[in-house]
Amino acid sequence: MQAPSRTARQTSRAACCGLLAALLAAASAGAQVALRYDAPAAWIAVEPSSPMRVAQFLLPRVNDDAEDAECVVFYFGGEGGGVEANLDRWTNQMLQPDDSPSADVATTTGFEVAGMPVTVLEVPGIYAAEVVPGSKMRYYKRDFRLKAAVVESPDGPYFFKLTGPSRTVARWEADFDTLINSVRLE
Repeated sequence: MQAPSRTARQTSRAACCGLLAALLAAASAGAQVALRYDAPAAWIAVEPSSPMRVAQFLLPRVNDDAEDAECVVFYFGGEGGGVEANLDRWTNQMLQPDDSPSADVATTTGFEVAGMPVTVLEVPGIYAAEVVPGSKMRYYKRDFRLKAAVVESPDGPYFFKLTGPSRTVARWEADFDTLINSVRLE
């Protein structure tokens, strides 16, 4: 098998740079959108680990859990796919110990906050998302839970994603619900 030609590598590099520029522009646009929410005082705000993340929080683990939970807020400047596509993608980031489809145990609820549609997804199981988007490496974290919400703002959807050990997510679930119910336009 031959290595890619210099032209192919340059084209690929240019495409990656273009994608990165688009993501950075979307993240910058997210900083200007007037969607606000109240993060729980006990959550620890950390520097977002990627330009796709508007905010990132560490939720301290409960006793005996191996790690903390994480809540991330994403905004892609009105991009990022529709509600159903994201619900499907998140559901597929979870595996079931008995190999049944995660869609069989996933639950969704819909409601409005400040006049904006909100869809919340919950899926228990084995967290098996890609370690880095587009990579073949995946997490394999048993007894995890994913709880996520899509808030459809006038400027495009915001994505709130909470993942962590089941007990820790259960500990912070009411705070996540309060955060989602605090969403508003200012």
